[in-house]
Amino acid sequence: MTDPAGSGPGDQPRPGFRRWRLLVAYEGAPFAGWQSQPGGNTVQDLIVTALKEISPDIRGIHGSGRTDRGVSAVGQVAHFDAPETLLIDPAAWRRALNVRLPATIRIMECSVAPPGFHARFSASGKTYRYQIFHGAVMPPLLAGRAWHVRRLGDLEKFRRQVESFRGWHDFRAFSANRRDGWDESRNTWRLLHEARVEIVPVPPEWNAPGDWVTVVISGNGFLYRMVRFLVGISVRCAQGKFEEADIRRLLDQPGREKAPWCAVPDGLTLAVVDYDPANRVVRGKPVGAG
Repeated sequence: MTDPAGSGPGDQPRPGFRRWRLLVAYEGAPFAGWQSQPGGNTVQDLIVTALKEISPDIRGIHGSGRTDRGVSAVGQVAHFDAPETLLIDPAAWRRALNVRLPATIRIMECSVAPPGFHARFSASGKTYRYQIFHGAVMPPLLAGRAWHVRRLGDLEKFRRQVESFRGWHDFRAFSANRRDGWDESRNTWRLLHEARVEIVPVPPEWNAPGDWVTVVISGNGFLYRMVRFLVGISVRCAQGKFEEADIRRLLDQPGREKAPWCAVPDGLTLAVVDYDPANRVVRGKPVGAG
């Protein structure tokens, strides 16, 4: 269910309605992403259907942002407005929704939200995790949950490249066009608070020698497929297929040229949505940047 026209910062519940906040987790592989689509089979569509079974007066649900087909979440946040006459407590909302949803979508938490809370516009930042299995044979239980990269190349170069994305940058070259009429005018400056790589050996009981590589990226906002482009170009750099100087050029001289590699969606998970006002940073090119 797409956001109704006019929803945005300052949006308030209708008279006689109460705002509820959900923490949502889902396995991305079975669904066509979060955002409602004409063909259905999105996480948003399924939750709205469950809500309307409880009360036809519920118009829809608003998420903190979109996730693409195949992308998972453990920390997606959403809100909806329900009639105050519904005497349902948070635990009962969680149970009522989960029994109506597939096992690959779970409502982890439910709570009453302040009237002015908005899952998208109240957010001050997000954290994503991207997981890579680095080895000859990936265990089948990881299918759809990690990018299988048989030869990652120079692991320290990979780490160094990921870390170089920290700070304020114009990430226009590291995003896909939405083709919604706003691509040329969209503000593409973002602040990454954290960009790091964790590498641990695969446990022996997996019977699959290799490394479990996790990329953690936190920022004040993300462009369409931005994390996947950052991971994809860093992998190709570690493999010697793209130079660090060329990546720096794409950051310092953004134009029509795009990064030539985008990682698959399988390994990407929305981990945390931050709502701390103290962490809010106004988007836009900072003074002295670039």
